[in-house]
Amino acid sequence: MKFSLLCWIFLLVGCQNQKTVTIRVLQFNIWQEGTQINGGFDAIIDEIIHAQADLICLSEVRNYNYSSFDKRIVEALKQKGYIYYAQRSEDTGLLSRFPILNQQAIFPVENDRGSITKALIDVKGITIALYSAHLDYRNCACYLPRGYHSSTWKKLPAPVTDIAVIKADNLASRRDEAIDAFIKDAQNEVKKGSIVFLGGDFNEPSHLDWTADTKELFDHNGVVIQWRNSVRLTEAGFVDVYRQIYPNPVSHPGFTFPADNQDIGINRLAWSPDADDRDRIDFVYFYPDCRLNLKKTAIIGPNGSIVRNNRVAETSQDLFIAPVGIWPTDHKAILAVFDLKLKKKYN
Repeated sequence: MKFSLLCWIFLLVGCQNQKTVTIRVLQFNIWQEGTQINGGFDAIIDEIIHAQADLICLSEVRNYNYSSFDKRIVEALKQKGYIYYAQRSEDTGLLSRFPILNQQAIFPVENDRGSITKALIDVKGITIALYSAHLDYRNCACYLPRGYHSSTWKKLPAPVTDIAVIKADNLASRRDEAIDAFIKDAQNEVKKGSIVFLGGDFNEPSHLDWTADTKELFDHNGVVIQWRNSVRLTEAGFVDVYRQIYPNPVSHPGFTFPADNQDIGINRLAWSPDADDRDRIDFVYFYPDCRLNLKKTAIIGPNGSIVRNNRVAETSQDLFIAPVGIWPTDHKAILAVFDLKLKKKYN
């Protein structure tokens, strides 16, 4: 994505001598609206408040029993004294502490093969394009090197380490179509001068994690692979907040799945019980802008994971923010904190 020289000059001049506001972006897979854990819905509310999140990307919105999850969550937050805005959506959802100007599904959910929802949000005179992604869970090819089928999760006779086979299986999902739709739409928003954030459960790892340094770790079984969608986003200029702050996947693997949720049995958490299938599949991305400065990022959730059907505490250098109470999901959440420069007329 390339800007004209005049566009860059406009942005640079416009970014000088401005007030700043802190923006906290949260990616949160809520595991079917928290219904899988007793008290899960209330725990979602508590964690949003605890994170002091301003912009929230939700995965696994279901609108059960003909309800509107957006109305339920906005009302529940209001009852605790917090005003948020939301509109009805399917599979992916968005919450904002700032007014939503417009919302649409740029990759609508179909046959449970993933979705991306977009909201245009007014943050004190600046338009933010916030995208929430929950990508296709089938053909989850990162299970192949671990000796499990990518869609049935049945154990295979042996791990699959042929890169061509893994890539072909990965492309059989709908994840690449969804990310391409995002990039096309987001490029237009960048040209208009919008700030762009993407949060999502990708159900696909990052090429920044499956490297030569990790090829013998986490049951990668020697595989070094350029995972298609993280490569595509990087080539289009988008930045992975976690790897921007913590570039070393050995010291800071940043695993978000599977989370060791103490309130549910391991059989509900482990998809490949004889393998180490820990991975970073939940992400926050942004497009660089002189008005935007990434300050920090952290993982919210239990510091434990599931490894070979056992609950284990992580020994990495990752920063974990512990839950305030019960944890409502089988994923961990990602929080990114930015400074955003505002127009002069705002305090």
